[in-house]
Amino acid sequence: MENKELTAIDKILAEDNEDNIILYDENDNPTEFEQVAVIPLEDNVYVILVPVTPIEGVGEDEGIVFVIEETEDGELLTVVEDDEIADEVFEIYNGLVDAEDGE
Repeated sequence: MENKELTAIDKILAEDNEDNIILYDENDNPTEFEQVAVIPLEDNVYVILVPVTPIEGVGEDEGIVFVIEETEDGELLTVVEDDEIADEVFEIYNGLVDAEDGE
């Protein structure tokens, strides 16, 4: 059986994945992230990731919201820059955590 390397998006969407995600910036510099949640909302899938590798301007344990976008070359993770959408994704996530905790 061929052992195919999973893409970051494949890892994010795999239910049994517990590994951190490595993403590369435009200069091909790697940044390691811990996956917190996958949140479907309307017609998009959003992902909350927390950088393990420090990122300038991002606090320790601060999550970043990404959206999975379809492109001609395949799927791409893009940082959500719309604060209203990011806030809505975090609200949904917090509601799920509260429900799981029995609140």
